[in-house]
Amino acid sequence: MTTFSAKAGAKRRIWVAGHRGMVGSAILRRLAREGAEVLTAGREELDLREQDAVRRWVARERPDVIILAAAKVGGILANDTYPADFLVENLVIETNVIQAAHQADVERLVFLGSSCIYPKFAPQPIKEEALLTGPLEPTNEWYAIAKIAGIKMCQAYRRQYGRRYISVMPCNLYGQNDNFDLSTSHVLPALIRKFHEAKEAGKSEVVVWGTGTPLREFLYVDDLADAVVFLMDRYDGDEPINCGAGSDVTIRHLAETIGRVVGFEGSLVFDAGKPDGTPRKLMDSGRLAALGWQPKTKLEDGIAEVYRWFLQEKKPTLAAV
Repeated sequence: MTTFSAKAGAKRRIWVAGHRGMVGSAILRRLAREGAEVLTAGREELDLREQDAVRRWVARERPDVIILAAAKVGGILANDTYPADFLVENLVIETNVIQAAHQADVERLVFLGSSCIYPKFAPQPIKEEALLTGPLEPTNEWYAIAKIAGIKMCQAYRRQYGRRYISVMPCNLYGQNDNFDLSTSHVLPALIRKFHEAKEAGKSEVVVWGTGTPLREFLYVDDLADAVVFLMDRYDGDEPINCGAGSDVTIRHLAETIGRVVGFEGSLVFDAGKPDGTPRKLMDSGRLAALGWQPKTKLEDGIAEVYRWFLQEKKPTLAAV
């Protein structure tokens, strides 16, 4: 494991690809504390699915660092319903940005992956070496395969051209600017919305998908953003590096915590006819911890922050639909 250091005194130009998403916007908040010049480009200016447009934009703007946070993301239902979209769009975005970075001689790239890259029944906690050692979770294998391809692209450009491109694998994330659409969202924001709407409507129960027994690890997105900036300067390994909270909870515990934060006083009903997904997914973030980084936000505190943001920013939008 080696470290990466920018030229002393240099003011780096850092492009955050996907800056409007949950992860990208958190990285922008974190980079506001740095002395870097941050570059962004919305879809109206740059469609990351268009190869020539991406190549020209990167060649013109000449970033020193690219943080690739752009991706098509969604929960179990969305992944299972739109497999081609999740596979193709993510492959295209990754290929276009990573290839353009190389062609423009960008010195540094941080690729954001996902814990779903690991086998469904990987030994717990999951070490980085578990990659490609077993079958994936079927409900999101299309997204996982695309993310694995992104990791391999970074490794290939390192091996063939000596590029210092790295891959960071976060666990399940939550935070401001999350997706609260019940048809496409992940479990945590979906439950926040479900509990809130049940409370507002005076309902006596909330239905939760699955048995409630699967174990999941949740990291506040602002903690991830801090880790990304930390690793941008301190990690230069060929292997992906895990970034997790260090502990997991059952979906039942998560639902109970969200219900408590929201103030819902009814009961929980678990629909065992709906898929559970992977039974457990806890990552081993020992390599990151050894470099000196630890997450700061406790799960209930983070959920409370997200619910406050939801009430202020998202609730009015949903009510208007």
